[in-house]
Amino acid sequence: MFSLSPHHRFHLYIVPTDMRKSFDGLSGLIENNLQGNPRSGDVFIFINKCRDKIKLLHWQGYGYALYYKRLESGTFELPDYDDIEGSITVNYTQIVMIIDGLSIKNIQVRKRHNFQTTPTPNT
Repeated sequence: MFSLSPHHRFHLYIVPTDMRKSFDGLSGLIENNLQGNPRSGDVFIFINKCRDKIKLLHWQGYGYALYYKRLESGTFELPDYDDIEGSITVNYTQIVMIIDGLSIKNIQVRKRHNFQTTPTPNT
């Protein structure tokens, strides 16, 4: 079951990744290169050098889920990033747009009302 939602944190590993890596190889990259915990519940995203393959690794509490997509033509568009960083954090909307092939370069987030409830005192 595809169980990714806006409530997850998404980390895009910016170094091109060998797509022959599977669960153990990708979790090793997270531990060794990002000093992260692959079992944190965060979603880690890997893209190959040609940018036509993408993998998402997610720990679901009892095991890993690996999502894999290969494009027949075209490439995945990546957000701008600093080469010094090992990964960047993207939000759910950005990762959905990357996977669906939509441009993420000129995203404008419009102001929305944020309804916050205030606790009522017990009387």
